[in-house]
Amino acid sequence: MEYAILFLPLLGSFIGYFGRTLSKSFSEIVTSLFVSISAILSVIVFWNGIVKNNYNNHLIFEWISSGDFVANWSVNVDPLSSVMLVVVTLVSALVHIYSIGYMSYDPHKPRFMSYLSLFTFSMLALVVSDNFLQLFFGWEGVGLCSYLLIGFWYKKESANNAAIKAFVVNRVGDFGLAIGIFLIFFYFGSINFNEVFQAAPQFVDKKISIFGYEAKLITFICLFLFIGAMGKSAQFLLHTWLPDAMEGPTPVSALIHAATMVTAGVFLVVRCSPLFEYSQTALNVVAIVGMTTALFAASIALVQNDIKKIIAYSTCSQLGYMFFAAGVGAYHVAIFHLFTHAFCKALLFLGSGSVIHAFKDEQDIRNMGGVRKKLPYTYILMLIGTLALTGFPFLSGFYSKDAIIEFAYFKNSILGNYAVFIGIFTAFLTAIYSWRLFFKTFHGPYNNKSIPLSETHESPAIMLIPLFLLSIGALFAGFIFKETFIGHHNSDFWQTSIFFLNEIKHKHIPFWLLLITPTLVIIAIPVSFYYFITNTRILEEFKNTNQPLYNFLLNKWYIDEFYESVFVKPIKKLGNIFWKIGDQEIIDKFGPDGISKIIKMISDKAGRFQTGYIYDYACLLYTSPSPRDAHESRMPSSA
Repeated sequence: MEYAILFLPLLGSFIGYFGRTLSKSFSEIVTSLFVSISAILSVIVFWNGIVKNNYNNHLIFEWISSGDFVANWSVNVDPLSSVMLVVVTLVSALVHIYSIGYMSYDPHKPRFMSYLSLFTFSMLALVVSDNFLQLFFGWEGVGLCSYLLIGFWYKKESANNAAIKAFVVNRVGDFGLAIGIFLIFFYFGSINFNEVFQAAPQFVDKKISIFGYEAKLITFICLFLFIGAMGKSAQFLLHTWLPDAMEGPTPVSALIHAATMVTAGVFLVVRCSPLFEYSQTALNVVAIVGMTTALFAASIALVQNDIKKIIAYSTCSQLGYMFFAAGVGAYHVAIFHLFTHAFCKALLFLGSGSVIHAFKDEQDIRNMGGVRKKLPYTYILMLIGTLALTGFPFLSGFYSKDAIIEFAYFKNSILGNYAVFIGIFTAFLTAIYSWRLFFKTFHGPYNNKSIPLSETHESPAIMLIPLFLLSIGALFAGFIFKETFIGHHNSDFWQTSIFFLNEIKHKHIPFWLLLITPTLVIIAIPVSFYYFITNTRILEEFKNTNQPLYNFLLNKWYIDEFYESVFVKPIKKLGNIFWKIGDQEIIDKFGPDGISKIIKMISDKAGRFQTGYIYDYACLLYTSPSPRDAHESRMPSSA
């Protein structure tokens, strides 16, 4: 069963791609069917784990064996990986089905469906790994597939640029991950999770020096691993690729942002909890970066106008929540929020795709509005997604988001208190920008001048069914699985897949802390409607009087411009220098071009003797130096 979960998407990818000539719909049927079967099997495995405590580690084959270095290809199913299997396969299956309708007019749909399945396989290979090398293989596979999918519409320059940007930024993070893995193998002598994690206590006091900075070995390892997580999960300073990834088709956005790729970094930190627990410094860095990302991304989402980019920055912000949960030691809460967020975010992304489909590829919310009656099903489903994401009481996001804030409060430290404040404030901002998107999309006057209101229409059933199924998760996933994931007996479920150095105690929560976040979330609804629909003049006046602040947020804190000035332009100039001087003037001149010129010159001279007349060759023969006397000619002197 576990083998089928892993390899069915890979098989579907190959069959779908190479069998696309059989019929128009062959590829979409095969890929969607195989991933759907994988999803059903994942649910069974997850349920067997909860009910029967049935987990296994299956060795497929010995992958690499060289001296002390041994790496196996395995399917490791434990509580943590079983949760990820459900999230990845369920969302992926629904995205596949949704894509049948969304990409119906694209001539390259078979290739697209194949890429989606390959993407899914790479993520599954990552989450079921039992060693760092297999994890790295899946990690890079996800990165490669993201490049292919983001740049799927390769004839668009913006899509190509976005794909390259995602690839390059992720390589920065991957470099850190690779160094972390190198350090683990060098000092621990193994890359197997169990062996490394069991040996971790022996290296608690081990110190090393890198670049003149001395610190604990485990701290260095954790920080390098976290750099990899920052790149993949789009954390502050390595986040710039994620909003640009919206250049890909909407199903890609849903798959990347909800269930795969961006959650890989969170999974890595939680998987390596036996290392992070021995480095408070690394945990503090994780928490600070997570809090910063949550607040930073939420502030930018407030003023964006592209419907997909608003949701993209929302993803950045929610990933920040997950990381600061892990940073305060609540790894299980981080995974719980990952679980509930997957349904909410996939629902919102696919819902936005339905809206874009109705508006004939229009993505600016300023050119929408007044379509709630024309898109009744999309309206209701996106309403559910918005309520769940903002943490409306008793929906999925409510349980996980409040749990993060509560466990930060349990930390009872300066960092924990700061995390509580950031968490509450960011939750309020999340509600504001989420309702702004919702109200400006569906309420108010119809603002699109190029598309008549009569031409907007609801999406077909093949696109709405996945939305309906995701809405069930957005409504009930938090309530159903709260006790399993983060309840008083959560250790019975997680077992050894998550390591806690100190037992987390469930303390009494102050009444004000229980009420403040849901109260702010509820208040945000009428406030947003008033300022974004009823009386927009107030915000326009505020924008005009605070133009620098507005431009600062609209231009995403000018981080892209900073990178452009400090890194991109100088590197391009340096590259041009190496190209013109190093490549053209030196390498080409004295290398291939120089050699070819010499050969051409010799050939030209030699060609002069190739006349085709016998008397010319005879003359040459008799006028050439004698072997016995190189200075004498064979011709008589009288000749």
